[in-house]
Amino acid sequence: MERQRDFMTDSTEQARPEAFTHPASNRELAAWAFYDFANSGYTTVVMTTVYSAYFVGVIAAGLDEQSPGTATLLWTLAIGAANLFVLLAGPVVGAMADHRARKKRYLLVSSVLCVAGTVGLAWVGPNEVAAAMVLLVVATIAFAMGENLIAAFLPEIAHRDGMGRVSGYGWSLGYFGGLLTLGACLMYINWAGDNGFGATDYVPVALLITAVIFAVTACPTFLWLRERAQPRPAIDGVSYLKAGFSQVQKTLRHAAHMPDLFRFLQCLTLFQAGVATVVVVAAIYAQEEMGFDTQQLITLIMVVNLTAAIGAFAFGHAQDYFGSVRSLAVALLVWVAAIVVTLLADEPSDLWLAGNLMGLAMGATQAGGRALIAQLTPASRNAEIFGLWGLANRAAAILGPVSYGVISEVTDGNYPVAMLSTLTFFVLGLLLLFTVDEQRGKAAAAALGGA
Repeated sequence: MERQRDFMTDSTEQARPEAFTHPASNRELAAWAFYDFANSGYTTVVMTTVYSAYFVGVIAAGLDEQSPGTATLLWTLAIGAANLFVLLAGPVVGAMADHRARKKRYLLVSSVLCVAGTVGLAWVGPNEVAAAMVLLVVATIAFAMGENLIAAFLPEIAHRDGMGRVSGYGWSLGYFGGLLTLGACLMYINWAGDNGFGATDYVPVALLITAVIFAVTACPTFLWLRERAQPRPAIDGVSYLKAGFSQVQKTLRHAAHMPDLFRFLQCLTLFQAGVATVVVVAAIYAQEEMGFDTQQLITLIMVVNLTAAIGAFAFGHAQDYFGSVRSLAVALLVWVAAIVVTLLADEPSDLWLAGNLMGLAMGATQAGGRALIAQLTPASRNAEIFGLWGLANRAAAILGPVSYGVISEVTDGNYPVAMLSTLTFFVLGLLLLFTVDEQRGKAAAAALGGA
């Protein structure tokens, strides 16, 4: 990250003096990236690998016996409900964080809630479906709010020309965080299996391991990441909540002046619907369609996390060199290829190939999408626009998984048919991406920098 210091001294100081009066040190850049390392355990263990399969195969298994596909539908509905809340509240919370310069404080609250929710899930047993869904919704809301808030620091600590690299560092480190958490869980699960313990014994402990790693590895972020924004004066008779709504309305009225930003938000919603579906149903698909057990699932996701880290790191550099739109287009083509391989898979080795293609593409699209949003964002609207970025991600996290869950339910658990909807989202996102003019979008962001 040493080269990042070179990006802190040119014309961006004029556009965003509040962010670059005191450039971010290497330690602060690492502290920012370490939050991706910390919270990735929740994604990999709870949403993607261990708990998703456990929910369908144990918590709600009784419902599936009565009506195949019901457990998967309930899982996707819980994820959808959480993301619906964040979709509505995220932009307002972001605008409030801008007004009060409290992104870091809000981030701490969201982190504590996510850790607490993960611990709560450890105490939920078989057939306690309602309790599991409530805790899952709370923890996922907190996780998603944290994603929005940590992303809003990116324009404050990274020069516009280096955001792809810095975002890539964060995502890459995040995937290694997922590897650490999964590795720790796998070690325990293997020990538990060798000693005669079943899923109802080792999955709760895996959740506790995940919560502890999240809490401990998030500490550098709260120790060293600085809040550079300055509070805006309160308006007499106007609460911060109302001011937040008003600021969001003002930003939406600026849509005509930032057409490429808002077009990319639409594009991102489509392809992230595909990504979100893969994240929350990959383990279910591998377990129900291909017969993978828990150890195989964790091993597969660990390898996928490694390829995703490589994809995020490499893409961050490619994005800064070749441009975001071109690089994202390549990543989406890899996603399309991965889904096609999944649909044609008839051997476990086919799923391993598809999984690693997904890993490369996932690292690229997640790092690239965040960096491009940062490049198209006016300087004075960081947390607020990233609230809209979060809104797009949350809309995607509703649209994709719920579509998959509904199709799975109406087809009596036909997972390959449900996967076709995922392929459609990537194809539509790719087509819309070609309508985004990257240079025009950057110019519009610079022109509205202090608006």
